[in-house]
Amino acid sequence: MHVELHPRFADTSAGQRARELTSACVHCGFCLATCPTYLDQRDERDSPRGRIYLIKQLLETGGASAVTHTHLDRCLTCRSCETTCPSGMQYGELLDIGRGLMEREVPRGMLQRAVRSLLRFVLTRPRLFGLLLLAGRPLRPLLPASLSRKIPGRQELKPVPGVRDTKRTVLLLEGCVQSAATPRTNNATRRIMARLGIDLVSVREAGCCGAVNYHLAAQHDGLDDLRRNIDAWWAHIEAGAEAIVTSASGCGAMLADYAHLLADDPIYAERARRVTELAADVGQFLTKEDLSGLVFNTDIGPVAVQTPCTLQHGLGEPQLLTDLLQCLGFTLAATRENHLCCGSAGTYSILQPGTSARLRENKLRALTREGPAVIATANVGCQLHLAAATEIPVVHWIELLDNA
Repeated sequence: MHVELHPRFADTSAGQRARELTSACVHCGFCLATCPTYLDQRDERDSPRGRIYLIKQLLETGGASAVTHTHLDRCLTCRSCETTCPSGMQYGELLDIGRGLMEREVPRGMLQRAVRSLLRFVLTRPRLFGLLLLAGRPLRPLLPASLSRKIPGRQELKPVPGVRDTKRTVLLLEGCVQSAATPRTNNATRRIMARLGIDLVSVREAGCCGAVNYHLAAQHDGLDDLRRNIDAWWAHIEAGAEAIVTSASGCGAMLADYAHLLADDPIYAERARRVTELAADVGQFLTKEDLSGLVFNTDIGPVAVQTPCTLQHGLGEPQLLTDLLQCLGFTLAATRENHLCCGSAGTYSILQPGTSARLRENKLRALTREGPAVIATANVGCQLHLAAATEIPVVHWIELLDNA
C-alpha cells in the first residue's frame, strides 16, 4: 500500500515510519477472519485493513474526523491480525503511531480526555488502586450484581520460604493492577522460585511497565515509564541479575518492546536492548528450568487454558501454557477459537464495555464447552474480566503449580 505523505508529516519520524509500515499491507483481507471487532461489528472500518486505510487517509490529507477516533478506539490491539498476515504487517506499531497522531490532530472532547487521564492516573498507581479496592469491597452487597462482580475479593497469601546461599537472582516486575487486585499471583511466583533456589527481587522504584500510558496515546509518559524502570533495574542488572520476570503477559509484551521503543534514545537505547534481552514471562522462564523436583497437585479436574493475546500474539507463545501444564501432568479441557480475544485488552473493557462484554461471552462459551473445573490464564486483565461473568474459578496458571 503506497502512501503520499502530507507535508505536515513528510519530515517527521512518525510519518516516515507509518509510511514504511503501511507499505507492507497487500490488501489481502486475511486479517478480517481473525479480527474480533470485525467479526463482532461486520464493519470494514473495524478491521485491521479498514483502520490502515483510515490512518493512510490521515497521513495523506493531514486531517481526520472523530469517526477515525471511534474506529481506532474500537481496536483491541490483540495483534491476532499480525499472526495471520502473510506479509508480516506490524499492525500494532502502526496503530500506536496513528493513535498518537490523532490525539494531536483531532483533540478529544473534555469528558473523554478526563476519563482517559483518570484511568492513566489510577491504574498506574498500585497503592491508590489498592485503596480504592479496599473502599469498594464493603459496598459489594449494595451494588448491582454486574458491578459487584467486577470488584475482586481479598486474597489470602501463603508464606514465602527463605532462599539460602543462592547464587541466582531474578528481578520481578510487580505490576500495577495485579499487585493490588490479585496479589496471590506474585505470591505463588515467589514460592515456586524459592523452591527452585532463586531469589526473586522486587525493586521498589520500578513502577508501571508503560503499557497503560503508551497504549492510551500518552506516549511521552509511557516512554518515561520505560526510562524510570531501566534506571531502577540497572544496578541489579550490572550486579548479575539473570532475568526480569513478569507474571502478567501484558507487561511481558511491553518489556519485549523496550528495545524498539527506545531505539532512537541516545542515552537509553543500549540499556533498553539489554532489558528486552533479559525480559521473560514467568512461563517462558520456567520452561527452561528443571521442574522435576517439584510436586504438583494435578487432580483438580480439567483445566481450560485461556492464552492471552499478549502471550500468543505479542510474545509469539501460543502453545506455551498448554504445553507446560500438560507436560506437568494437568488434564486440559478442550477449547475452541483460542486465537480470539476475550475482550479485556487493558482499559478496553472500561472504554468499550458493550463490545468487550460480547467478546467475553463468546470466549466463555469457547472455554467452557467441556465443563472445566477451573479456567487458567496468564494475564490479570483477562483473569478479572472473565471471572466477573462466570462461576467457574478463574486463576493465574502459576497458582496451579503452587497448589501442591
